[in-house]
Amino acid sequence: MPTFHVEMFEGRSVEQKRAFVKAVTEAAVNTIGCTAESVEIIITDIKRENWSTAGTLWSDPRPE
Repeated sequence: MPTFHVEMFEGRSVEQKRAFVKAVTEAAVNTIGCTAESVEIIITDIKRENWSTAGTLWSDPRPE
């Protein structure tokens, strides 16, 4: 059973998440030959203040 752990910034709607998990499930079924019922997807919403790239929090202003 494939299990996907997805971390993303919070703020996406339930409708967006629903579309995302449907697309990932379909991709798994079509590429690795599993059943849709075996696909597990865990979404973790992360606050921008808890994510950093290159030493800068995503909640801080980004240089333009």
